[in-house]
Amino acid sequence: MKYLDEYRDPQLARLLIDELHRTATRPWTLMEVCGGQTHTIVRQGIDEVLPAGIRMIHGPGCPVCVTPLETLDRAMAIAARPEVTFTSFGDMLRVPGSHTDLLALKARGADVRVVYSPMDAVTLAQQRPDRQVVFLAVGFETTAPANAMAVLRAAALGLPNFSLLVSHVLVPPAMTAILESAACEVQGFLAAGHVCTVMGWTEYEPLATRYRVPIVVTGFEPLDLLEGILMAVRQLEQGRVEVENQYARAVHRTGNAPAQDAIRRVFRITDRAWRGIGTIPSSGLELAEKYASFDAARRFDVGRLTTVEDPSCIAGEILTGQRNPTDCPAYGSRCTPRSPLGAPMVSSEGTCAAFYTAGRRAAPAGGVPVADGATR
Repeated sequence: MKYLDEYRDPQLARLLIDELHRTATRPWTLMEVCGGQTHTIVRQGIDEVLPAGIRMIHGPGCPVCVTPLETLDRAMAIAARPEVTFTSFGDMLRVPGSHTDLLALKARGADVRVVYSPMDAVTLAQQRPDRQVVFLAVGFETTAPANAMAVLRAAALGLPNFSLLVSHVLVPPAMTAILESAACEVQGFLAAGHVCTVMGWTEYEPLATRYRVPIVVTGFEPLDLLEGILMAVRQLEQGRVEVENQYARAVHRTGNAPAQDAIRRVFRITDRAWRGIGTIPSSGLELAEKYASFDAARRFDVGRLTTVEDPSCIAGEILTGQRNPTDCPAYGSRCTPRSPLGAPMVSSEGTCAAFYTAGRRAAPAGGVPVADGATR
């Protein structure tokens, strides 16, 4: 397809790689924030063709992966109720909770359905006034406007049988938490282009200035990522600290004002737990009091449910870039996409799944893991 091939041209990729090798004179460590970017980097082998000193570490930008276990268990508790039709995007159905997942509940007879938009759930609530229709609202700022519009539509229609189970997270507070960690090695960020399509990049400017880190808003195709890496390395080599926009075809500095307005009308900022990481202050969205009647956690009284993570899963260290999937003793054995131990393996955007589907296996002692189990 032309619109994809344009950003996958191997000759242009080679030119960008050559320019990176000419530009980089010292080691630098960059983090891509988005799980979609991680998959492109790993699947296309971008991290393996970079100059030897340029290291990519993979951040917590997979919304499925960071959805807390408590939210998943609350989803199971609600979905199991006989009067509920529980709706979700397909990638949430196999994410493991404490004891089961939504797909297993569906197999046992629960009314769990995949939808393509929260508006589909609103329509279903209109069509089935005898059912309580719940939509699992997860994701970063990218998905928040559509979920906000679903609430506004349900309110306009006066639907008492529609609600959201909300677990929205915000990118800038997560970046702040990473930068303030004593273990932080990040010297520059590739920011998620789709998030910035909604929010713009003004929120990143204070981060770049305060922590002295270049931030490059970057797309998701191979050439996008190679150019974004090159832009970040140039800043580091030149001692510049700016927010730059590689993804100019989709992102503007101030973002999408109507989408931001919908978010502000329906949601308010709150502290949020991130699976495998812990609570990050002011890093999430919850329904504003005006729309609290659409809060499924309140409606079904599951807000007090708490859980404990499996201690053998190192998802938190993987999501914050401190370790790679191949460092986990369960990776590729007890934990695979068919039998995931943690969310980074089950999600289509998870770092563990990216490594596994690209054929990267843990190396023998003394080796470095590469594709197909080879070492170098």
